Amino acid sequence: MAKDFYASGRRSGLFYQTFKPARLPAINLERRKARFPIFRRAILMNKLFAALLAFFLVFATGCGDINNNHPSDNKKINLGMISRMNVSETLLDTYFQQASSRMSQTSNLYAPKHIFFDNMSSLIAALNAGQVDRISTYHSVANYLLIRNKNLQIVDTLVPKVSDSFCCALRADESNLKQEFDAAINEMMSDGSLNSLIKTYITDLGDNEPPTVEFPKINGANTIKIAVTGDLPPLDLISADGKPAGFNTAMLAAISRRIGKNFELVQVDSGARAAALTSNQVDVVFWVTVPLNNPLAPPDFDKPDGVILTQPYFSDEIAHVALKK
Repeated sequence: MAKDFYASGRRSGLFYQTFKPARLPAINLERRKARFPIFRRAILMNKLFAALLAFFLVFATGCGDINNNHPSDNKKINLGMISRMNVSETLLDTYFQQASSRMSQTSNLYAPKHIFFDNMSSLIAALNAGQVDRISTYHSVANYLLIRNKNLQIVDTLVPKVSDSFCCALRADESNLKQEFDAAINEMMSDGSLNSLIKTYITDLGDNEPPTVEFPKINGANTIKIAVTGDLPPLDLISADGKPAGFNTAMLAAISRRIGKNFELVQVDSGARAAALTSNQVDVVFWVTVPLNNPLAPPDFDKPDGVILTQPYFSDEIAHVALKK
C-alpha cells in the first residue's frame, strides 16, 4: 500500500515537491507484519470488529421482508381468532408468553394479544377496521378467504409452523357413542372415503362454494344432536338458505350412515360449544381442535372437564391472514 502511494506520488511530481522522500528506504509491509505480532493482532481485531458489525446490522434491520407485513418488535400484536371451546383469551396469552421464553427465536408474534370473535364475519370486519393486526385460522380456511377477499394475504413471517387436529367432543358418559364415532372414522380412513371427502370439499374446491350435504333419515333410529358453528368455510358451513355444507358436515353425514343414527344439526356460536355440550343441549360438538405438534400450549388445553374426544379425522396447519399493504 505504501509502495503504491509512493509510486503514484513520484509519477505526479507533487510528492517530491513537498516531502522529497528519495533517500527513504522502501517499506516492506509484509515483513513488518511478520516482525511485530502486535501489528498482526491489531489487523485481526479490525477484521473481527467488521464481522461483528455486519452481524449486528443484519439482525437490526431484519431479513429484508419486502412486503413489510410484520409489525414492529415494539408493538404487541393483536391476533384475532374464532373463540376456542374452553380456553380464555387471557389463558391463551399466558401459554404463548411462557412458550416464547422457552423458544430460541423469540418475537412479539409468539406472545400476541389474542382477541376472540364468535363468527368469521365479525373477525374479518375487525381485521378490515384495524381492530386486529392479523387473524389466526387454518390454511384451508385462509385459502378460501383469499379467493373471495382480494385485499387479504397469508403472512408467513415469524409464524410458528404448528398444526391442529380436528376431533368430535362428547360428554364423558357417552363413551359408547365415542366408540361408534371412532369406528366409523377408522373405516373411512381405511377405505379411502375420508380422503375422497377431503379432495372434494377442500383440496379441489378452488373458487367454488362447498357443496351442500344431505343427511340420511333412518326410520326408527335414535337422533343425535350435533353442535356445529356453521361458520368456518370450507370446513364447517351453514349456507345462507340454512342448508348444511362443507367438509365437516359431509363427514357427519357419512358417520350417520355408518353408525345407523339420525343426526340433527344445532348451530351454535363457537364460544358456546362447551356450554351447549355440558348442559345437555347437544350430544356431540363437531368440531374441536387439539394441538398436533404445537409447543405453545398443552395438548388438552382447550378440552373442558368431563369431556372426551374422538380420534382425529383431519389436521391442518395454522395460518395467519393480514390485509395487503
